[in-house]
Amino acid sequence: MTEHQLPPLNALRAFEATARHLSVKNAANELCVTPGAVSQLIKTLEVHLGVPLFRRVNRGIFLTDVGQAYLPPVRNAFRQISDATCRVAVPEDTGILTVSATPFFASAWLVPRLKSFQDAHPDIDLQVVSSSALADFSRDGVDVAIRHGLGRYVGLSSQRVLTVEIVAVAAPALVKRLGMPETPAGLTRWPRVNDAERKAWALWFEAQGIESTGPARGPSFDDSGLLLKAVLAGQGAALLPAAVVADDLAEGRLVQLSDVSWLEDFAYYLVYPENSHDRPKVAAFREWILSEASRKAASSRKRAGRGGKGGRGPRQ
Repeated sequence: MTEHQLPPLNALRAFEATARHLSVKNAANELCVTPGAVSQLIKTLEVHLGVPLFRRVNRGIFLTDVGQAYLPPVRNAFRQISDATCRVAVPEDTGILTVSATPFFASAWLVPRLKSFQDAHPDIDLQVVSSSALADFSRDGVDVAIRHGLGRYVGLSSQRVLTVEIVAVAAPALVKRLGMPETPAGLTRWPRVNDAERKAWALWFEAQGIESTGPARGPSFDDSGLLLKAVLAGQGAALLPAAVVADDLAEGRLVQLSDVSWLEDFAYYLVYPENSHDRPKVAAFREWILSEASRKAASSRKRAGRGGKGGRGPRQ
């Protein structure tokens, strides 16, 4: 087959995405086209090759033997194109670095610390975009992302930035009015601010061996940033990540209500394509954020100087 007989690129993309997901619908969502368009592209490729690439059984699809043999070189070709593009498009450690972060992490932890990165790397201009969805690095123009999860992302590199230690906090005015609780059980009588699912407090009390306090009462928020604002406004006690409220605690805007804390299964991870690991801008940001997270965690422990840390509790 000569180069003029190569299959259409869009048909190959549809084949690779469908083979990866084993779903026409999921492939269509990834490629931003309709399932019908994906099916037509696959049919075009099968006609071009003269062989079927998928078997359709009931409502599922599976690769034929030919499809299984065809997939690795097609996937490798796309990877080589991607690697070559990165090498050509990013020749030096200058320009814009686009960082995608969850809204709460961006506002409560990342943005207040960015000046130190800019001081260390004045030739790199950061562009921070907030999103809770996993970035599509091939289409969104995102260089690195910070996501809350277990750190397992297929085809992506990830490094743990922050382990999510959960602490009970409240505004000083509320503590002054109600008095500091002597035990975690004392918080059962406090007004409380809740997460969207209204489960965090029940799990926290359960981790301390405290009997059920009944249905969760008080306001709830589906955004941790809004929840933090409600706590700062004195609307109630809340459970929030220790790392992102460390400055508020140190500067007296919040008070930690109990020495007891517990760790979520989830953590914040720095995520980026595997082929971006050695890109100068990505390496610079990775080194900075991991160093900053480590430094802040050590500083927070030193400032707190408090023992009584509880065991690992259930995940929020």
